[in-house]
Amino acid sequence: MVKLLDEILSSYGGKRAWQEAQQISARQFFGGVLWAMKGHPGALNDVQVTVDLHREHTRQEPFFADGHYTNFTPERVAVETGDGEVVEELLDPRASFAGHELTTPWTRLQLAYFSGYAMWTYTTEPASLLLPGVETEEIGDWVEDGRKFRRLAVTYPAAIATHTPRQVLYVDTDGLIRRRDYTVDIAGRAPSAQYALDFATVDGLVVATSRKIYSTDQDNRKVEDPLIVSIDLKDVTVG
Repeated sequence: MVKLLDEILSSYGGKRAWQEAQQISARQFFGGVLWAMKGHPGALNDVQVTVDLHREHTRQEPFFADGHYTNFTPERVAVETGDGEVVEELLDPRASFAGHELTTPWTRLQLAYFSGYAMWTYTTEPASLLLPGVETEEIGDWVEDGRKFRRLAVTYPAAIATHTPRQVLYVDTDGLIRRRDYTVDIAGRAPSAQYALDFATVDGLVVATSRKIYSTDQDNRKVEDPLIVSIDLKDVTVG
């Protein structure tokens, strides 16, 4: 039997195509209640996002001011200018979330950290599943709205910043990742389910272009109201 991860890679354009690509860029549009809850309504809506495919790095621009962009890695998040000036930076950013709950407001750098790792996690799939230290295992199937999904449990190493070390992917009969379950550890371990709704093929890579994120209940079912986050990507390019 073909392994589920191999099926996913094939459906997304093939392992070789993802290994040869270096970056994905797009115009990013955010919605949902999370941003206002965290004190930054509209802050990262309609900005340019670029993620590296072979290291964890995200850049989003403009960030609150023209000419300012975010520079995210797991160890450091900063706001910088095109001239190389560091406007502000935060080292060991994850430690700054100690004691946070879902409704705890974020600083601008905390916002950049969360958005940086989240957009990298989502946009680099499935390439990021091949990075050193990432472990995958197929687990039991799931039925939702009359559709059957195979599931892949993913365990990320400590070196990768993401929502939580263990996440679960739901894969449809076409080999596409349609749902991702996780807890948001930096926001009170809020249980969440992210749904991928639309896809585009760009230079041979299949990229999810529309996502919606919901809370989940005790039965692992999505709670449709309120919509926590929506993400739409336009003008996607592969570098």
